[in-house]
Amino acid sequence: MVREVSESCVDSLLTEMVACYCNRFYANKPELAARRIEAIGYQVGHQLSERYTMERPRFTDHLEAIKFICKDFWSELFKKQIDNLKTNHRGTFVLQDNKFRWLARMSVDPSTDNAGSVEDNNSPTAENKAAHAMSMHLYFPCGIIRGALSNLGIPCAVSADISNLPACVYFFFSFFL
Repeated sequence: MVREVSESCVDSLLTEMVACYCNRFYANKPELAARRIEAIGYQVGHQLSERYTMERPRFTDHLEAIKFICKDFWSELFKKQIDNLKTNHRGTFVLQDNKFRWLARMSVDPSTDNAGSVEDNNSPTAENKAAHAMSMHLYFPCGIIRGALSNLGIPCAVSADISNLPACVYFFFSFFL
């Protein structure tokens, strides 16, 4: 029997987790909140990759493991494969998801940032706060990718870019290729 969780529950859980770490637990320390959110994602990714590879033989090279992340792992999490995978063949990989589900329905309430006119809500500070809020939500999936790859024997650093929403580009750098 396959156990599934409603997508809206996962969205709500992620939103609440980020809000708690950013606004309550580490309100004055955003870098510490980001590290904690990423650490939770790491544990989730590590455990999920263990579950999804349980009945598979170990991967013989890094490219097989990365293809697994792009096809099977991503499909299990987001019901679609990664849209694009690029590499420089020197340890840097770029995964692109053109419609990242966890960002597609996100919005930031401008009334909480600035209590002014419409022009104030379009100011650079409001845009910076919105971008910061979005970026805080990306530490969790970055942690998931890092945890999954670590479990597959690829220690790496993972970062994300959201300059073209709802597209999300993940960069990861393997340390021991």
